[in-house]
Amino acid sequence: MALAAPLKQVLNELNYTTPSPVQAQAIPLLLEGRDLLGCAQTGTGKTASFALPILNELHENPRPVRSKQCRCLVLAPTRELAGQVAKSFSTYGEKVRFRLTTIWGGVGQRPQVNAMRSGVDVLVATPGRLLDLIDQGHVDLSAVDFFVLDEVDRMLDMGFLRDVKRIVALLPKKKQSLFFSATLAPSIVSLAQTILRDPARVTITPEVTTAERIDQKLCFVDRGNKMYLLQQLLEKQSQAKEAKLTIVFGRTKHGSNKIAKALTQAGYESEAIHGNKSQAQREKALAKFKQGIVPVLVATDVAARGVDVKDVGLVVNYDLPNEPEAYVHRIGRTGRAGAAGLAVSFCAEDEIDFLRDIEKIIKGAIPRDTSHEWHSEALVEKHRSGFKPPKVKQGGGGGRGRQQGGGGGRNSSQGGGSRSSGAARRNSRSSSGRSRYSA
Repeated sequence: MALAAPLKQVLNELNYTTPSPVQAQAIPLLLEGRDLLGCAQTGTGKTASFALPILNELHENPRPVRSKQCRCLVLAPTRELAGQVAKSFSTYGEKVRFRLTTIWGGVGQRPQVNAMRSGVDVLVATPGRLLDLIDQGHVDLSAVDFFVLDEVDRMLDMGFLRDVKRIVALLPKKKQSLFFSATLAPSIVSLAQTILRDPARVTITPEVTTAERIDQKLCFVDRGNKMYLLQQLLEKQSQAKEAKLTIVFGRTKHGSNKIAKALTQAGYESEAIHGNKSQAQREKALAKFKQGIVPVLVATDVAARGVDVKDVGLVVNYDLPNEPEAYVHRIGRTGRAGAAGLAVSFCAEDEIDFLRDIEKIIKGAIPRDTSHEWHSEALVEKHRSGFKPPKVKQGGGGGRGRQQGGGGGRNSSQGGGSRSSGAARRNSRSSSGRSRYSA
């Protein structure tokens, strides 16, 4: 590829030899200056697809940046994803002279304001805090040469459409715009048509798909038995030759806290990560997770994107997502970069409609696992017969409806430990005092 020598040197040191399909198609188009609408499943290297061409241009055509301005703006939906993108720019641009900063909420704004005072080449930001600083006069977007909207579908799911349109209105008309997403719903294509100029389109996979190397399983289980089944899965995971990390997804912040607390009480070191946690708390939890000190991370969909940890061997959808596209992104936390992974989803009575939505969008049935002792044939029959779960009021403890019901459920046994004698084994610790699931 026609990349500058410093970039090729870094890629060689990183042992990057063959580009992924999205990189092979997107990078040449972006080096030509084309706008791009890119779609590829999570974990296929989309970040390098836009970071490398931008860094190449910054190296080949450097120019001074004025106070409060940036040459490249990357918008991301979450702090985790923004941090991951910024880290990729720093890694690939190790031998390129450029300035980078990040802007996101949950932390003090003074360091961000100070960084922008001198201007930067690359600004990676989340929409809310960026608009705050723009409104205060600390950021000026009038000199942007490159605009990247990463994980566009997630941005729209999280209600950022109005913010995105406000930001786009502040950008110069002459710029190179790049949209990247794991899915391309009609609403995203419609938005792209209003912003992109004669864009090239790179689609590596179908509109919505799941990673091929991920072994998917679905368990029909009553809500009150979910915690027992989860502990059984973690016990099997711990007995594998190479115990790997696990991410458990809950639907709500409160429910995720309950799951993490119950797992810790049962002997599985775990921490919760969600929007109510401060940035420092989230970064600390992620660091401990990556190191294997805390081998189980319980998360809401805030972590479905932007958590790129290579050793995640198991993803558990404790609560099915009420937005079917989120299923693809959740299970994509395992099976990264060609590795194999396992994704197990639980389906209780109030989630049957969620399951139908997911299987419709992935265009196939998730393989059923009936081998566990909490399998509910009654739920199978309800799913088969077209049963419609009754709607409950918001806050009704995990019930049906898109009102973000509690992850725990009114009948949940999350607060309890295991019902078997295996609890003693699971509460055992090594002589060093660390959990035996630690790396």
